[in-house]
Amino acid sequence: MFTGLVEGKARVRRVETRGSGVRLVLEPRIAGFEAHSGQSIAVSGACLTVAGEPGTAGELEFDLSAETLACTWFGGLREGQELNLERALRVGDRLDGHLVSGHVDGVGRLVGRTPSGDGGCVMEFEGPPGFERWLVEKGSVTVDGVSLTLVRPQGRRFHVALIPLTLERTTLGSAPAGAPVNLEADAIGKWVERLTGPRTR
Repeated sequence: MFTGLVEGKARVRRVETRGSGVRLVLEPRIAGFEAHSGQSIAVSGACLTVAGEPGTAGELEFDLSAETLACTWFGGLREGQELNLERALRVGDRLDGHLVSGHVDGVGRLVGRTPSGDGGCVMEFEGPPGFERWLVEKGSVTVDGVSLTLVRPQGRRFHVALIPLTLERTTLGSAPAGAPVNLEADAIGKWVERLTGPRTR
């Protein structure tokens, strides 16, 4: 379980095809970032397991299955890209974001951004078909592992406001229009839908 508060970024060192999946090698660029074999790390919103102990340069390796590649935009990963990292929530930690499972619901895209005049910006995203049922005004959504508050959801599109710190610490700061993003809806909304049934119009 995660919070959606990204600790920092990592650079993709290698992407190696292994059968129907890939071995992903990352170089964290976060001071004091420690991880060990078997631990869960949210990598741009997807919960991945560290495969083996970190290398001498602090590199982390992950095995991505065919299912992970199908449910995320990671099928298009290439060397040099940056990804967001967050270690799992510990019992007793502050929950400053919202509860995030790291189980991606689908791939959306960045439509565009508008500067807000204070160093931040408002971003517009579009989710995949069906994702709109989880978009609620002032509700939570996870975009590439970043916990954000929904503003003005309209159909499959929604806006979010990002402060300068979020733009600096995460990959959303440099994401171009049209960039794919991993989306995860708020787990509470999904449980409510499961218990009450989908809305009918």
